[in-house]
Amino acid sequence: MIIDTTEVQDINSFSRLESLKEVYGIIWILIPIFTLVLGITIGVLVIVWLEREISAGIQQRIGPEYAGPLGILQALADGTKLLFKENLLPSRGDTRLFSIGPSIAVISILLSYSVIPFGYHLVLADLNIGVFLWIAISSIAPIGLLMSGYGSNNKYSFLGGLRAAAQSISYEIPLTLCVLSISLLSNSSSTVDIVEAQSKYGFWGWNLWRQPIGFIVFLISSLAECERLPFDLPEAEEELVAGYQTEYSGIKFGLFYVASYLNLLVSSFFVTVLYLGGWNLSIPYIFVSELFEINKAGGVFGTTISIFITLAKTYLFLFIPITTRWTLPRLRMDQLLNLGWKFLLPISLGNLLLTTSSQLLSL
Repeated sequence: MIIDTTEVQDINSFSRLESLKEVYGIIWILIPIFTLVLGITIGVLVIVWLEREISAGIQQRIGPEYAGPLGILQALADGTKLLFKENLLPSRGDTRLFSIGPSIAVISILLSYSVIPFGYHLVLADLNIGVFLWIAISSIAPIGLLMSGYGSNNKYSFLGGLRAAAQSISYEIPLTLCVLSISLLSNSSSTVDIVEAQSKYGFWGWNLWRQPIGFIVFLISSLAECERLPFDLPEAEEELVAGYQTEYSGIKFGLFYVASYLNLLVSSFFVTVLYLGGWNLSIPYIFVSELFEINKAGGVFGTTISIFITLAKTYLFLFIPITTRWTLPRLRMDQLLNLGWKFLLPISLGNLLLTTSSQLLSL
């Protein structure tokens, strides 16, 4: 049997071409993911700097100003310090749970960013169940906190983990009911469709005006989900030393720190998407209808404008949770649970009932 050398060369070149195509395909899949992770990391550093500056202004003191211009590199310096600190393990704790807990808390929140539309159809995964996927994924984070508290073999850490689980269960139900009301108004659970449904009348088309009660309940519930004051009971310094973080040091403690700010940022993004019109301009359509074509403009210019609008709304909203932290006192645990189960749950159920009734009457 005689094999032609030209045929062998053709087969080899074809196989090399196919393997190169596979490599390029994998690279093109990974590039958006790495870009999103890089952008999120920069966003967290900006939030840390903003919180320090705003808190310094509220308390009439000097904030960070020496590490870089205006102190913008202070958060990066703190992260570098935590990266090189020694990781300590409790001698009688569960080492596996102790190590896995922080990773679960961070990864579950990072996955939530895949369904956030940062611009006109600029989303990593446009799913039909986008908002409910966020709720499902974010409910995994308290499991990581509970594992961390239990694995530390410390009563303060374990109490902090239990508080985190109880708090998450209490406030996820009103949060989900508010999201369900928005889905009924928009006739979709896709984050892109929800933004598109608000784009008809500009500023007056926001769900904020159609769902004011739902917005207030969503705001309170998201603050509790992020464990921000006045709902930071899982890590209350006066009672639990630092809660589930008590035995942690080095980069593992840094992961908890990052997870709290990642959760705060993703909550602000979802407030922007669900209630503040997303990437759409906030100018009423009847006044300057020509500007609305920017929302659907293609290319680099349209994408840049839509990303800028989304980020501007998100960071403007961030002033509310940051100023709340330095304004209100902490609740007691019984007050926190009473607020969730006895007030927010009935209010969110009533809001859902009103929304459903109005949708049925409009048919």
